[in-house]
Amino acid sequence: MLANMNRPAPVELCHKNMRFLITHNPTDSTLTSFIEDWPFDDGAPPPSKLVDDWLSLLKKKFQEEPGCCVAVHCVAGLGRAPVLVALALIESGMKYEDAIQLIRQKRRGAINSKQLTYLEKYRSKHRLRFKDSHAHKNKCCIM
Repeated sequence: MLANMNRPAPVELCHKNMRFLITHNPTDSTLTSFIEDWPFDDGAPPPSKLVDDWLSLLKKKFQEEPGCCVAVHCVAGLGRAPVLVALALIESGMKYEDAIQLIRQKRRGAINSKQLTYLEKYRSKHRLRFKDSHAHKNKCCIM
């Protein structure tokens, strides 16, 4: 019981047509809900192959089911999972500072200095910019 007391509660983050649930390790009973398992070193930035696989999965999921929720986990839900969500936000067009701020508003203590430097240097290829007419129909005028 004490081991769970220091773990923050799962938090949901929404941006455009993307929803994420940042959480700590899944339990045996919830493990079957997780479809991919991409481990990388605690406190480290993710390897580029993992980033490519992650963004490909998100692109597919959010195109097939806009607004669906993707759960992301790591041991405490403060480093690796928030970094992957930050990458998704950056790839959708958000500035890295804004992505960090959004995540830290919901997840205090998220993302260490090494991961922060990685995100600052990360260059988006805009892989998660979706052309979604429904989300933006109130924001533009067709003439």
